[in-house]
Amino acid sequence: MAEIGPQWSPAKYVKLMLEKFSEVHRTAPTEGIEVRTDIAYGTHPRQRFDVYLPSGLGRARAAVLFMHGGAFLDGHRNRTDEIYANVLRYFARNNVVGINIGYRLADDTRYPGATEDAATVVAWAHEHASEIGIDPNRIFLMGHSAGAAHTGSYAYDKRHHPAAGPGLAGHLVVSGRVRAETRLENPNAQKVVSYYGTDNADGLADVSPVSHVDGNSVPTFVAWAEFENPLIDVHCAELVFRLAQAKCRSPSSMWLRGHNHTSSIGHINTAEDALGLAMLDFIANPR
Repeated sequence: MAEIGPQWSPAKYVKLMLEKFSEVHRTAPTEGIEVRTDIAYGTHPRQRFDVYLPSGLGRARAAVLFMHGGAFLDGHRNRTDEIYANVLRYFARNNVVGINIGYRLADDTRYPGATEDAATVVAWAHEHASEIGIDPNRIFLMGHSAGAAHTGSYAYDKRHHPAAGPGLAGHLVVSGRVRAETRLENPNAQKVVSYYGTDNADGLADVSPVSHVDGNSVPTFVAWAEFENPLIDVHCAELVFRLAQAKCRSPSSMWLRGHNHTSSIGHINTAEDALGLAMLDFIANPR
């Protein structure tokens, strides 16, 4: 990572990161975690999720509902046998219920289809809270990369909320594409168009999560890497600024020195625990 960091190239190094971190995670402890796989919440094959339950069900726990990235047209909740299960295993090991969400990609649905998938799983978590030991007042949504475009739209854009509100205690963003744009610096610009169906700047601004932040937005934690895919760090910094401006206090945030766009999520549940501890602190005290 030290060698490739300053010359980070998504096309060249994402596969390497996935392979190397998968090797690390194969040695990680999994004892005491119950996994319920392939729970359907819709008719499409991608509308499935896996639940990671801490040992000793009995009292209600916080829950994190995670949506993976993949530039709108790629990715899978089980990208490898270890990624992205590592994220939910980490939370389950720390007494937080984890839900690993699969969702429809841009070749099957356009905006706001994936946000609607997020909304459906949030509703499912509320409906089944007592069954799997979730505290319905402590349900958190989390997104990485393009996944954060979908979780962010649900978390902040009231057009996607049920009448009672989003039903979230907070939102966690890791290396999130929280602004939809097609700038020349964005290597995934055409994939943005594939999902949102337009390259019109005003239209893209209207569907961007950062455009819908206000003083009543859910508590948010934002983390991004030193070596990001182009503009992702800018989007995350903008989200922090807009939240701070709207709420008159800065949100919880973290800059991941030495990390890249893929390792920012891939290293969760390793011995490097700074991000994990920061997220657990946010879940314990969202603000």
